[in-house]
Amino acid sequence: MNQLYYGNNLEVFENQLADESIDLCYIDPPFNSKRDYNQIYNNIGADDKAQVQAFEDTWEWDDEAIEGLKRFDLVNGEKKYPEKTKLLINSFEKVLGQGSMLAYIISISQRIIEIHRVLKPTGSFYLHCDPTASHYLKLILDSVFCTKGGDFQNEITWKRYAVHSLSSKRFDAINDTIFFYIKTKGKSTFNRQFEVLTDKELKKRFPHLEEETGRYYQHASLEKNANKSSRNQKRIIQGKEVSTELGWVWAQKTFDERLKENSNLIYWTSEGRPRYKIYLDEYLGKPIGSNWSDIPYLSAGDAERLGYPTQKPERLLERIILASSNEGDVVLDAYCGCGTTVAVAQRLKRQWIEIDVTFQSISLIMKRLTESYGKKILNDVEIAGIPRDIESAKHLAHKSQSRKEFEIWAIMTYSNNKAIPNEKRGADKGIDGKMYITASISPREDKQVIFSVKSGHVSVSQIRDFVGTIEREKDAVAGVFITLEEPTKPMQKEAKAAGTYLNPFTGKPIDRITIVTIEQIIKGEREDFPNVVSLLNEAERKVENNQGEMDF
Repeated sequence: MNQLYYGNNLEVFENQLADESIDLCYIDPPFNSKRDYNQIYNNIGADDKAQVQAFEDTWEWDDEAIEGLKRFDLVNGEKKYPEKTKLLINSFEKVLGQGSMLAYIISISQRIIEIHRVLKPTGSFYLHCDPTASHYLKLILDSVFCTKGGDFQNEITWKRYAVHSLSSKRFDAINDTIFFYIKTKGKSTFNRQFEVLTDKELKKRFPHLEEETGRYYQHASLEKNANKSSRNQKRIIQGKEVSTELGWVWAQKTFDERLKENSNLIYWTSEGRPRYKIYLDEYLGKPIGSNWSDIPYLSAGDAERLGYPTQKPERLLERIILASSNEGDVVLDAYCGCGTTVAVAQRLKRQWIEIDVTFQSISLIMKRLTESYGKKILNDVEIAGIPRDIESAKHLAHKSQSRKEFEIWAIMTYSNNKAIPNEKRGADKGIDGKMYITASISPREDKQVIFSVKSGHVSVSQIRDFVGTIEREKDAVAGVFITLEEPTKPMQKEAKAAGTYLNPFTGKPIDRITIVTIEQIIKGEREDFPNVVSLLNEAERKVENNQGEMDF
């Protein structure tokens, strides 16, 4: 059964995934490029509206990094961690110091070690990164894979963009790097991939028509540069004795065998030199090398665009999955994002295991699957980590490291993924998320519905404070108060006293304060506000209008 895990992928690796159970792993972790993807999404309506999605490609030296560094300690660290990897991490600490880059390297290194463990002996691993840290990650990969019988296969260059920044003081960064490793030298699955040519390109490449058979072909040389002992050798070709000052591609036996199979195989030039025919109907395509410039990044109008900042095209994952797995194999993506690996693996009849730490990703993947295959597809997916009852909701809410994810899960589940949760930890001014409803089309005007999520004791004073937050927040007209504990009667009375907001566009009133319990959300209760703005689609349209001006 396919598996979708909501949670920290390192914890999933260590507690859920068995040794040698994966055929192919691809990961596309954040790059530590220090790019803030908030810039990608324009505000909707007024300039001070919340941006559509917070997505920072940055890392910090925090408690998680400190604990990770301890696991690479040369004396008291994790015994399962390779000594050479420990030496590298300790060397990087001396060179880089305890900062953003070291935190990134430590995090990815722990996952690489676990990925090596879960790969089958015939397994393959692709790590998608960029020049920001690729040189460090290459050393880590060598220390994990190449010291244990594995092998480095390729450094693949994927050309994502065309040059577009005329004001740049450097050459435009338009490529990503994909490292390709195998767990056991000489035992991996690899299916050669070929570039698909258009009809126009094929006609240009195979311009000749063989009248006897109606087959199109091109012709190639039978002569090659060879050592002195192989030069001036003669061949009998279709009854003609021919020699060359270079050397022959085929031995006489090969000539005889191939001409027996196809007497039309040889093309004779006007100078009387033999060449051999390559037929269009036998042509597999141009073999793909390590420079992938034929798969463009998703552009305006692409049907698969979902509005996810770092979404990769399905063609990219299709090439990797077809090359390094077969039908029925298990494909793993430990940073699954918007689920491109899921979509392609499902379509190509692979089994899959996907992990992500954000509920946005999990909900988007579930939506993507159901839209393509119907709701029944989820019957074949084991989904772990999402609260299914009050006890699991409390567990998520009361763990300090997942407190924010509890808020995000509650807001996105209740709003059917229409609200935008506040992902920032710390002071939030009483706002854990926002949603917009249309109040006018001409001129366009959207109003805020704000969210507050509580996992502890609740009281009537919190409802009063929430009313004050709505009144303070520009363009806010209503709020949803989500609580893990049952609301008191005074709370319900205070919420009712807040009154209603009459939407001038729909002519329908909505409660100024809606109180929703986690139990109600688990049982299936969802928002019913009319004319909720689909922010993701709106952001998609806006980012396309400005994408050409950005250098990211």
